[in-house]
Amino acid sequence: MDAEAAAAAAAAAKEKEKDMREWCVALPKVELHAHLNGSVRDSTLLELAKQLSDKGVIVFEDVKGVIMKNGRSLQECFRLFELYHILTTDHDTVARITKEVVEDFAAENVVYLEIRTTPKNNEAKGMTKRSYMNAVIKGLQTVEAAEVVLFDSNLSTDKTLTCTPMSELGGDTRKKMICVRLLLSIDRRETTLAALDTVNLAMELKDQGVIGIDLSGNPVVGEWETYLPALEHAKELGIPITIHCGEVANRKEIQAVLDFCPQRLGHVCCLNDDEWKKLKSSMIPVEICLTSNVMTGGAPSLELHHFADLYNAKHPLSLCTDDSGLFSTSLSNEYYLVASTFGLGKAELFQLAQDAVEFVFAGDEVKKSLREVFKRAEKELKT
Repeated sequence: MDAEAAAAAAAAAKEKEKDMREWCVALPKVELHAHLNGSVRDSTLLELAKQLSDKGVIVFEDVKGVIMKNGRSLQECFRLFELYHILTTDHDTVARITKEVVEDFAAENVVYLEIRTTPKNNEAKGMTKRSYMNAVIKGLQTVEAAEVVLFDSNLSTDKTLTCTPMSELGGDTRKKMICVRLLLSIDRRETTLAALDTVNLAMELKDQGVIGIDLSGNPVVGEWETYLPALEHAKELGIPITIHCGEVANRKEIQAVLDFCPQRLGHVCCLNDDEWKKLKSSMIPVEICLTSNVMTGGAPSLELHHFADLYNAKHPLSLCTDDSGLFSTSLSNEYYLVASTFGLGKAELFQLAQDAVEFVFAGDEVKKSLREVFKRAEKELKT
């Protein structure tokens, strides 16, 4: 191939990539695994860090590099989460972060979002788990760039979710609607009593957008038996549960989680052959986080990610970001990575996004509305 032909081929490839990336943004999407603190904008983190530095709480230069670093290991990621906890120590900051995270997801045509966050106690700031969640809910109520649907009753026949058509990318001025629900996370560092408090709080806030429980945190910390009473309590109360599973090769816990059979599982990276068979037979939907898994070592590479195995087995799954800020990604980018890495076309990507509707924890009215979003988008996008 001569230089001219090579240049033409490169230009064509670049144009094809541009088209697919734009299409992935326009695609209506469902996000089921997004941590609030891990989705904070870098610019906001830097601003908050500078404010704390000015107050003498931290040294700005010590954290600046941590915030901006790419290619973090799993342990580095959890060290950055510690920084998030330092930065988000008051109610106004929590509300601001929530507002910005929702607006960012809405901007890329995420029409349904489940945000998970660990309710925090901070006695020095007068923060309780309840007041922390009140701040999160306040943040949802102050979103300006999109209209947030927080309650099922808000979805009436004259009020439908919208996404940006391909023909209007870059010029759309309509305010999009995004359906947002909240998952309360039990942190693996918590005691059994603290975990039970989180479950009870989720029940108290079920009429304010809280619809599920998550178990997450540093996977090498804590024991399954510590959280099991709280998870069983949630199951008794009818609260849907999603659990981080297999981030590390903990055979005993992976088996226990699969036996517990939650409504969804996150990651499922480090399973052995028998565990893969058990997962597939269970048909528990899996929240796939490609970039996160590769950056933290849960998957050796994009090409060798277990997405392909589960997808080819027709296992229920949804693409997710995990921590869009922490891993410098977006849900649109995760869809593009699936297309470019595994050769999925637009029709397959559309079906993948549409299937995720069935795995949301929200009620039937929300699912009905989301199905309508995809029905309206199908003619233009599924080509």
